[in-house]
Amino acid sequence: MKTPLAFRTHISVFGNTNAGKSSLFNALIGQDMAIVSEKEGTTTDPVTKAMELIPYGPVALTDTAGLGDMSDIGEMRAAKTEKILEQTDFAIYAAASDDFDEKSYADMKKRFEKKHINHLLVFTKSDLGECDMKEKYPDAVEVSVHDEASIEKLRVLLAKLLEDVKQNDETMVGSLLPQGSTVVMVVPIDSEAPKGRLILPQVQFLRDCLDHGMKAVVVRDTELEETLRELNKIDLVVTDSQAFGYVATVVPESIPLTSFSMMMASMKGDLAKLIKGADAVSSLKDGSKILMAEACTHNSSHEDIGRVKIPRLLQKFTGKKLDFDYYVHQDFPKDLSDYDLVIHCGGCMINSRSMNNRIEFCEENNVPITNYGVILALVNGILARSSKIWRK
Repeated sequence: MKTPLAFRTHISVFGNTNAGKSSLFNALIGQDMAIVSEKEGTTTDPVTKAMELIPYGPVALTDTAGLGDMSDIGEMRAAKTEKILEQTDFAIYAAASDDFDEKSYADMKKRFEKKHINHLLVFTKSDLGECDMKEKYPDAVEVSVHDEASIEKLRVLLAKLLEDVKQNDETMVGSLLPQGSTVVMVVPIDSEAPKGRLILPQVQFLRDCLDHGMKAVVVRDTELEETLRELNKIDLVVTDSQAFGYVATVVPESIPLTSFSMMMASMKGDLAKLIKGADAVSSLKDGSKILMAEACTHNSSHEDIGRVKIPRLLQKFTGKKLDFDYYVHQDFPKDLSDYDLVIHCGGCMINSRSMNNRIEFCEENNVPITNYGVILALVNGILARSSKIWRK
């Protein structure tokens, strides 16, 4: 199975229109994915491609629309580019060797610094002549898409720079339990379960167990009691959020219990802040407005967790008539002033930087944020228990 985009390091290419971004993007991945033209503004929507950056590993490379387009369409393109900035782990700023706009670069550099994004300045089109900015920007790299050696040199440098800034490997359970631990995964099968496969958080959790030398036993909720009787030693039970209530009645208090959603939230963002955000539930009133943020797009059904189950459970828990708004995929409102609470999904389809930027944005706007797993644990009365494993 290929590494999902949400678990790859995200590298994004920024720069002014006609700076050679798309040509550089195509050269780095070795495919003609982005349209290349001498006409400015060719790239309208961001283009993302998964690739292996040897020897670093799996990355996602994104080509963005050119900066500096002042038309109405240019403003829309800039908005999409801003969303890409929110998920960027490392940035490449592409500037044409024969037409370097220092002010645009300086402005973008400030934006990188504000978002704590490391970046590399790359002078493109070096075949048109040596860049006269080399002395002023000694750390910059010169490349030509017609010179594979220069592109390969850039790949090698990128791999080195990413290793230098690489954070600890993301893990759900590897930092919580020692090698040799036994984990029971409870996977209910209902109409929401994709036929023939597990959902991404379950797959990633299973792989995480294998990567860290742990034994994982996968069962349905209907076989949980029998499994608990058969196993001599269980270090952790992890369940789907929607089965929290039932599973909590079956699993003894002596065995740690949590959810895939809370595991994902801990890996992708700041779980302590998400748990604190749930405190806002006690202050909700009739008419309180709640933003439901879903990182993926899918068809809803009568059992949809974000659009049906959580709103119904939360209104029953609070006894209030609440107002819900829904934002999906990369959409997230710029103005949160109307909202009393943000409830985010587990975040399995976005990377850690995106999730943490959303948490930080909510903090800056004094709007509490929590997530599906935390809310489901709260309304089922087992939040303290389900978060205990992180409070050792």
